[in-house]
This record gives sequence, C-alpha cells and structure tokens, in this order.
Amino acid sequence: MEDEVNHQRIQTNGIWLHVAEKGSGPLVLLLHGFPEIWYSWRHQMTFLANHGYHVVAPDLRGYGDSDSPLSPSSYSVFHIVGDLVGLLDHFSVQQAYVVGHDWGAVAAWHLTLFRPDRIKGLIALSVPYLPRDPKFKPLQRFIENFGDGFYISQFQEPGRAERAFARYDYLTVMKKFLLIMKKDNLIAPPGMEIIDYLETPSILPPWITEEELQVYADKFEESGFTGSLNYYRSMDMNWELLAPWQGLKINVPTKLMVGDKDIGFQSNNLREYVQGDIFKSIVPNLEVVIIDGHHFIQHEKAQEVSDEILSFLRKLSQDQ
Repeated sequence: MEDEVNHQRIQTNGIWLHVAEKGSGPLVLLLHGFPEIWYSWRHQMTFLANHGYHVVAPDLRGYGDSDSPLSPSSYSVFHIVGDLVGLLDHFSVQQAYVVGHDWGAVAAWHLTLFRPDRIKGLIALSVPYLPRDPKFKPLQRFIENFGDGFYISQFQEPGRAERAFARYDYLTVMKKFLLIMKKDNLIAPPGMEIIDYLETPSILPPWITEEELQVYADKFEESGFTGSLNYYRSMDMNWELLAPWQGLKINVPTKLMVGDKDIGFQSNNLREYVQGDIFKSIVPNLEVVIIDGHHFIQHEKAQEVSDEILSFLRKLSQDQ
C-alpha cells in the first residue's frame, strides 16, 4: 500500500506538514491521535480511495515528518485548526469531510466549531465533544479526580514523560500505548511512572503486526515525543482561549464512533454522556455508533469503521 500513497510536505500556518494522500474525488481529511502518525489510517485510505474519494492524512504538527515546535504554546487548538484550514486552501477545496481519532477528533471538533463553512460532515472516533466547563480548568479536574498517577497529569511537566519513555526502546513504547486494554491502565500507583506501569503485551492481537508497530517506532525515534506530548501540555491554555466559544453548538452533520471497551468510554460517566440528552443538545445533528472494540478502533475494527465512514459520506452526498 505504501507504494500507492503520494507523500508531500506542505507549508501551512508558518510550518511544514507532511501529508499522505490517495485517490481522487471529494476530499476526506483523516486526523490521527496519540501516539500515532498518518499511517494509522492506512486501511481507511485505501478503502475510501477505491470508493471515489481524495483522502488526505497529515502528520499533525509535532508528529512524524511534520515540523515539531518545541513550546507547548504552539499547540493550541487554534494552531492545529489553522494548519488544517491551510491544507484545505492548498488543495483549493472550499469544503471537505473530516474524520478524527483521539487528539485528531479534538482537532476535528474544533475545526468544525470554528469553521463550519469548510466542513461538509464530521466523523469523530473515540472522543466526543466535551463542552468547556466555565468554572474549572481541565488539569485541576484531572488532578483532583485521579491524582499524579494519571497519565495526563504525568505528561504536564516538560521532560518528565520523555525521560521515562527513554528507558524503553521505541517499539516497546508503541506496544504499551497502542495496545491498552484494561480500564485501570492509565493510572499508575503512587510514585510510579505510567510508562513503567503499562504492561508490554507478549502476544500481539490479530489486528496489528510487529512490522506495522515498527513503522510508528521508527518515526518517533526520528521526531521524539515532545511534540505529541505538547498537546496535553496545552490543555489549560486551550481552556483559557476557548472562552469566547462558550456554549456554542456543533451544527454540522456528525457521526461519533466509539468502542464499547474503550477505557475513556467506560470511565467518568462518558458512556452516559454520549448516550444522553446533553450531548445531543450540543451536537444536534448527531448519530452515535457503539462498536465492539477498544480505543484504536480504526485498526481493531478496520473494515467496520471504513464501512461506517463510507455510509455516512454517501448519506451526506445524497442529502446535499
């Protein structure tokens, strides 16, 4: 498949982004999460390209072959959305479909919030849109609820997670994070680093190979982890900057797909939120699909996710 994908670096919003693209037709923007790169969409790229879409999957800033500014202040949702609007301009596309997973879903939600004029439809994987709490910054909530052992808490101090990760080879780090299965796996016991607490699977599941994981490992060995960790380090800054958008709704047609065994979906009342009235009032044009799977459903349930994306795109094209 690698031979069939076109790669280029595009200048946008003051940086260079690496993008992988395939196919021709309406543009579908695929946005990866942590700790991944464009390659996370390899199954969906081929499938959608074969069904008449121009698929563009960037390495988000801080990842892979894209530029990685060092400061967390360069990773606000406005920076990320600015990068993506620049990509749409580069391809001379007024409107596109956007699909995002994990942090890519956060980027997709905010691209749609800020520039609904540029989005035909949104598909979010694993991460729903969470309204801004006007009283509490997110890190305050995380520390109060989960303590220092929570992975997001540990990611805040510059250099801390990087030093902990460095005790392992890059392939092992990928295995630890990409193959998380247990509900309690993201909170380490007192005094322990999360990377040390996560188990290294001895047997890989059938939906991913060691060779595929090595693709990620090689890219993170080149880029390091600081850029990807800066997304977490900008969370409170985002909270401050997003105050003017308090209370706004996501009005474009939206599909949320989430694995029923996803750690996040199982915890913090997220299942009740996703299936409840509050979420649907914030995202009124919403379809929710619960998939038998974990967090990285675009790998684990590649064909099912691809089929769900295609059915949504076709439905929107008929409606429009």
